[in-house]
Amino acid sequence: MKAIYKITYPNGKIYIGQDLTDSINYFGSANSKLIEKDFTREQRRDFVIRKEILWESETASNQEVNAKEVEYILLFRANDPNIGYNQRPKFNG
Repeated sequence: MKAIYKITYPNGKIYIGQDLTDSINYFGSANSKLIEKDFTREQRRDFVIRKEILWESETASNQEVNAKEVEYILLFRANDPNIGYNQRPKFNG
């Protein structure tokens, strides 16, 4: 099963990603340094994130999954630094 998911962090910012392996324990490859800047040491001591599956397919090609990921990044504006942690596609204000 291939999936597009949304991670929501405690500050409300999001990350949209894809999982081609159907792993329950995969939480994406968002830039850790970028996320760390938004949280104090104390906030990092009790940290809960939410993972939602937005779309899934048993038959989609990897190319189709890539396109669907971009579609959701743009839909949720996850590449806007005020909203999310996606760095691609580049946000143009």
